[in-house]
Amino acid sequence: MNTHYCVIMAGGIGSRFWPLSTQTKPKQFLDILGTGKTLLQQTFDRIKKVIDPENILVVTNAQYLELVSEQLPEISRENILLEPSRRNTAPCICYSTFVIKKRSPRATIITCPSDHLIANEDVFYKQLNTALDTASEHNILLTMGIQPNRPETGYGYIQFKDSKLNTDPDVKAVKTFTEKPSAEIAQQFLDSGDFLWNAGIFIWNADSIMNSFEKLLPDMYSTFESGWNDYGTSTETSFIDKTYPTVENESVDFGILEKAKNVYVIPGRFDWSDLGTWGSVGREVEPDTHGNATFSKKLILHQATNNTIRISKDKAAVIAGLDGYIVIDNDNKLLICPADQEQLIKQFVNDLKMEFGEDYI
Repeated sequence: MNTHYCVIMAGGIGSRFWPLSTQTKPKQFLDILGTGKTLLQQTFDRIKKVIDPENILVVTNAQYLELVSEQLPEISRENILLEPSRRNTAPCICYSTFVIKKRSPRATIITCPSDHLIANEDVFYKQLNTALDTASEHNILLTMGIQPNRPETGYGYIQFKDSKLNTDPDVKAVKTFTEKPSAEIAQQFLDSGDFLWNAGIFIWNADSIMNSFEKLLPDMYSTFESGWNDYGTSTETSFIDKTYPTVENESVDFGILEKAKNVYVIPGRFDWSDLGTWGSVGREVEPDTHGNATFSKKLILHQATNNTIRISKDKAAVIAGLDGYIVIDNDNKLLICPADQEQLIKQFVNDLKMEFGEDYI
């Protein structure tokens, strides 16, 4: 029996990608970079080269069942786990781990986001297999880090030290986690050489993550454990619908990884972006001679520099005199925002909701 599994987390709203990403169709279901495949489809295609498709699960909000089924026809319905409410990554991971453990008690599990970009995939596969081998042999919590190439303030950082594991030298022990540092601190991290970006890709065996939940998030653990007899049966949905909204709204990073003593990291040697902001998308395309990253066919620029611009394909646009802006158009929605304020887009969306309701978000 193949005991390697993957959980793809696909329940987020992606509000920092407004106005292209909306509540009805978030960014993981969009072809952000114009590749012909959505971010979710790219993630699935990447993972199925390492994990048998029948062992790949997608956890998403209940309202996105049709989107997941449509975009991933290879995924069986029983492998789509539906969240009735949004409760961050810890409940998502706890729920999916119980489901997998009931199917395969000795499973080793990759847990990854649905909306990241990875290049140098051969390197990624090699390091992912190293991680699977390590996690299957040791009761550890393993994450993948990315060597930083700039003092990024929008990512979390992992500080590593030499590992005491008798295993691959690429596997390092985690010393500290730091969330979204200031520009000054981020530069210090970059200069030190012993900090990595937190890619949010986790690898562990079912027992190691279960034990961590039992010890560090005992209420969440006991809530999901009470549904053991329901998993994989006709009563699973009703159990989850009833209990899921009652558990803590907690991230696995804060609830588990920052507190556990058995956390390790593999410094990833592949190119990676979490595509978390329009600025990060702009870095993935070749800019014009004036530094503009554009995703539009009918666009005329005059004295416009260092902008990220995406205009709907059925519209023509002229943009003049802008420097360092994000300009995104989608149907009846438009964002014009200084690039250095892109971290505020989530707040802008909240303001829009308060002022005009949910029709535009």
